[in-house]
Amino acid sequence: MTTYFVTRHAGALDWASAEGLTVDQRLEHLDAERIEPGDVVIGSLPVSLAAEVCARGARYLHLTMNVPSGLRGIELSAAQMRACGARLEAYRVERLAADGAP
Repeated sequence: MTTYFVTRHAGALDWASAEGLTVDQRLEHLDAERIEPGDVVIGSLPVSLAAEVCARGARYLHLTMNVPSGLRGIELSAAQMRACGARLEAYRVERLAADGAP
């Protein structure tokens, strides 16, 4: 089992370290082909990629924050992330057929 943290932001890495998260590999971009059952993927992935992670039997933890408009689009520090309520939330994402049926 491998824990991946998918981010290209230094502040997110600092936040994870300060939170005591154990990460085996940090990636800027995720190739879902490397994900195996039992792996954990942490990040803010597009929903289609999160669905692929879940379909491969891995656990997806979404890095969630409430970012005010004045802070959007800039590199946030770990302190700013904490102020925005940074937290990990577990999701199970499933791709549905185009008509919405499973």
